[in-house]
Amino acid sequence: MKLKFLCFVMALSAMGPARDAPPPDADAPAVDQPDKVRRNPARLPPIAQSSIEADDPVEPAAPEARFLAAADVAPDDFLWSKRPVVVFADTEGDPAFAEQIDALQRGAAALDARDAVVVIDTDPAANSIWRQQFHPRGFSLLLIDKDGQVKIRRPSPWDVREIGRAIDRLPLRRQEIGRGSRLR
Repeated sequence: MKLKFLCFVMALSAMGPARDAPPPDADAPAVDQPDKVRRNPARLPPIAQSSIEADDPVEPAAPEARFLAAADVAPDDFLWSKRPVVVFADTEGDPAFAEQIDALQRGAAALDARDAVVVIDTDPAANSIWRQQFHPRGFSLLLIDKDGQVKIRRPSPWDVREIGRAIDRLPLRRQEIGRGSRLR
């Protein structure tokens, strides 16, 4: 009996205080908010009214994966912020390289959703920091997680769908998407 009473009291207290005030009038202006700023119902940051009432509808640009040259960036630049997908080749004319870059460009949205950037290294003579650290031979595809560890190394082109699935299986990615259990 005491247990039922305690459950009832806890449920009642979880409901919060009684709401005696009538619901707000939709036509009435908000008193506590400035005139030019409206609060998004999803509790996102305020949206300026001027951007909502723009005359020209702006279509959002399709997300593009960032393609960066290996000489311009270092592995430490992405530590804890991005997942580098590194594509090595001996020349830009390598058919496997061309196939991989084409696949990565087609699946740019999937890579962008997973915080991935594409780093391209096609000059073995330059001996970039990427080549010094990872020692590729010919064509090679590397997936590096946000912690800086190489998670996947492939000697042949890989589809973006497979790369996305591999990223989704990484422990850090599971934490990001709120799934600690095994993905199916």
